[in-house]
Amino acid sequence: MAESKYLRAPVPSKKMPPSIPYIMINEATERYAFYAFDAILALFLINNLLNWEGNPANISEEKAIEWKHYFKAAVYFTPLIGSLISDLFLGKYRTIIAFSVVYCLGFLAITIDQTYLGTMIGLSLIALGSGIIKPCLSANVGDQFGKSNQNLITKAYNIFYWAVNVGAFFSMAISPWIYDKYEDVRIALGIPGIFMILATVTYWLGRKSMVHIPPKGKVFLKDLLSKEGLLVIVNLSLFLFIFVAVFWSLFDQTTSKWVYQAEKMNLMFLKWNISDKTFIGSILSKLWGLNQVEWKILPAQMQAANCILVLITIPLFAYIVYPLINKFFRLTPIRKIAIGFFIALPSFAIPAMVEKWVQEGMQPTIWWQMLAYCFITAGEVMISIPALEFAYTQAPKSMKSFISSLNLLSISLGNLFVSFVNKFIQNPDGTVKLKGPSYYWFFTILLLGTGIIFCFVVQFYRGKTYIQDEVNGESSA
Repeated sequence: MAESKYLRAPVPSKKMPPSIPYIMINEATERYAFYAFDAILALFLINNLLNWEGNPANISEEKAIEWKHYFKAAVYFTPLIGSLISDLFLGKYRTIIAFSVVYCLGFLAITIDQTYLGTMIGLSLIALGSGIIKPCLSANVGDQFGKSNQNLITKAYNIFYWAVNVGAFFSMAISPWIYDKYEDVRIALGIPGIFMILATVTYWLGRKSMVHIPPKGKVFLKDLLSKEGLLVIVNLSLFLFIFVAVFWSLFDQTTSKWVYQAEKMNLMFLKWNISDKTFIGSILSKLWGLNQVEWKILPAQMQAANCILVLITIPLFAYIVYPLINKFFRLTPIRKIAIGFFIALPSFAIPAMVEKWVQEGMQPTIWWQMLAYCFITAGEVMISIPALEFAYTQAPKSMKSFISSLNLLSISLGNLFVSFVNKFIQNPDGTVKLKGPSYYWFFTILLLGTGIIFCFVVQFYRGKTYIQDEVNGESSA
């Protein structure tokens, strides 16, 4: 077979697999492409979308949000399709390469044609490509490890998540600036496409050092429909995914509800005035006039805070917090998730207080939202990464991508819950049932209840760890 020249199983080794750098570079550049596009999509739909005749479409903000959320829903639904294609037919590597090309064609379509037709084709292909490769990318990280170096899986997934946020941060910082600077929107749309091409080429270059686990085909279907396979799906869904979905229902509101609240806050992020007659002031004045700074951010720019905090929190937790806690009790992925629910609690309690102050006529500083970001980011690191790792290790070898896609579906479930809540609270007369602080307290109490129930229910979880077999050979030092 054509793939016989590639590794079919991990080589015994105590080291990090040589394929990991290629995977991490690919992840960072792919995430840059996606978030650079996503960061300007709402603006594009309102300001640059053209109708069938090629004239400005001038759609409403509500319609733009509707389209954007359809797109996001598709991105997190298609991983199910990707996992089936991977596990039944192509395997992870070939699925990633094939649909990365589809991904690139989506960027090409919307860059060339901004009419309804080009936009729908572009969004469809981007959602298809991004969603289908998503579970394969994360599951392929674990496939690179065998029993000799399985202790490094946690470190690898931390690096993987770090790479995601490196790409996300730079895209959120740069892409809106490019969109604003250049009148031709094709520049802002085309650059993410270039990064996706780089991501695809990088993955292809790493093919010889990468472990290519073959698709299981009928074995996958047999495992999926077996008592063991169905039990894994039911167990992970009831004991993990449904609880994690509640966290995502809070987290994803940082891109909507928190942005609306930020519009009512004091957006002066940094401000100082140091006389250039002082020693420090004279030095700063020569550095682009940094002795006098007034940095007022846009409400939507606060979203970048999460990326920065994740980049700080991952190594902080991995090398300081987790080792410290491990001195008192063993910190398993499940225990990390349980702690994460409670750490994230203040993230919605703080906005509840901010909303109360706004109602009283005050204009709280945006730094209160930064504090809330600290808590929700800490919760994200303690919930999302361990859930990704735990779901992989609990999935039978032929079902790795499929289980990873179910993990991603928890994000969709969380977003659907937010939509349901917001639809339910609307009254016919235009008022709402959960107004002001009460909205945030509702989700705070929901997360508290989820954490308590999770701690109780998860004690009854009984699972099994599945790690890829190694090829025969001596362990390399």
